[in-house]
Amino acid sequence: MAHSYSARSRAIEPFHVMALLARANELQAAGHDVIHLEIGEPDFTTAAPIVEAGQAALAAGHTRYTAARGLPALREAIAGFYGQRYGLSVDPERILVTPGGSGALLLASSLLVDPGKHWLLADPGYPCNRHFLRLVEGGAQLVPVGPEVNYQLTADLVDRHWDKDTVGALVASPANPTGTVLDREALASLSRATREHHGHLVVDEIYHGLTYGMDAPSVLEVDDDAFVLNSFSKYFGMTGWRLGWLVAPPSAVADLEKLAQNLYISAPSMAQHAALACFEPGTLAIFEERRAEFARRRDYLLPALRELGFGIAVEPQGAFYLYADISAFGGDAFAFCRHFLETEHLAFTPGLDFGRHQAGHHVRFAYTQSLPRLEEAVQRIARGLRSWQP
Repeated sequence: MAHSYSARSRAIEPFHVMALLARANELQAAGHDVIHLEIGEPDFTTAAPIVEAGQAALAAGHTRYTAARGLPALREAIAGFYGQRYGLSVDPERILVTPGGSGALLLASSLLVDPGKHWLLADPGYPCNRHFLRLVEGGAQLVPVGPEVNYQLTADLVDRHWDKDTVGALVASPANPTGTVLDREALASLSRATREHHGHLVVDEIYHGLTYGMDAPSVLEVDDDAFVLNSFSKYFGMTGWRLGWLVAPPSAVADLEKLAQNLYISAPSMAQHAALACFEPGTLAIFEERRAEFARRRDYLLPALRELGFGIAVEPQGAFYLYADISAFGGDAFAFCRHFLETEHLAFTPGLDFGRHQAGHHVRFAYTQSLPRLEEAVQRIARGLRSWQP
């Protein structure tokens, strides 16, 4: 029997990298040593103090629903973190704890986007952003960006691309896949531009904390009305716990709470109790050690790839990715990735997953493996380039 499924489900594209990941897992199951540089997940397991707090929460019976906005103690801890890290006073009442950063994006897009309306998004960018907009019957207006604008939307681009159906702009700092950061001045100019168009500014700060040689400013330092998406997955290393948060203007909180109640009731209670340990000095010290390790990895892999002929025009300041131009080698990115997986058992991501602008000749490397594994990966890349036939 033929089934007719929704147009929205057909419109949402799968991750191209998942086909490569499935093949990588097959090769691994067959006994091959596969180096995984394709998935945006830190290789570190969750820090011990968080695991212990989670175990204690389970033992204490903290397995019931929480309030839709999250545990008051956790919202207060997040607010305290904004004070400590950014010198900001953020009312805990403005913070909603969500199931992952994805839950925060779902709330923001549900609140701000009517059917047929859209946000401006940088291309390349994280693919789920445009897919969430499609899910709420809105859309993403992809704006091609390159190294000349740090792969980021600018106030000028916002002005040029804004139209009658635009209701906001979503930017990410640090960005996936490029690792670039918006400085305070850039955030302020984006804020002014979206205000002038009577729209909303939404900023993905999920990779905050993972910056190298500098700290990324929060948009809340320049715009108290912006919507901020964040997550416990990257800097805090809690990917599988599925926990994030959204900071919203006070006027939006009641409607967001109503959406949360209906969409998912509450974020996982055990994860929320565990996350309270994230903000203890000893746990933060672990995160800072890991940040330093990511910096060492970037500082090794970036020049190594450039030396091999990959084009990386902008030095990434954050996240754990290198977005590389493979034009010097010819061919298309998916075939290039497939070649290295089959011949060298090395997995990385084709640019097609991040948009359309020059996607066919870009790839993304995630430096989420140890330095010795990255050194081995570079040897495999050098060898694989010799056998590559576009």
